Amino acid sequence: KAREVPMAVDKAVRNARKNLWRVPLYRDTIPHEIVGEFGASKVKLIPAAPGTGIIAGAVVRAVLESVGVNDVLTKVYGSHNAMNLVQAVFDALLRLRSKAEIEELRGVKL
Repeated sequence: KAREVPMAVDKAVRNARKNLWRVPLYRDTIPHEIVGEFGASKVKLIPAAPGTGIIAGAVVRAVLESVGVNDVLTKVYGSHNAMNLVQAVFDALLRLRSKAEIEELRGVKL
């Protein structure tokens, strides 16, 4: 919120930069299969072979494209409410772990 539009945009950009997070990717896809949940929506993200593309609906596709994922399969269960789907995809992406992170957590070499 601000009195003028340019000031409001500037404030929104500043707040967005504070809340950036990294998503581990393996080549151009996600490292493993995962299900994200929010409200009555569930989104299953499945790694795909190179060249597959993003097989998803408009809402999920927009989020995955902005993250930089190029090859992924998705399936939505439950509610198709757009806001809940975005939050469910965020939940799934935030819970992704790279191979190195899992090795460190378990203390073993995979």
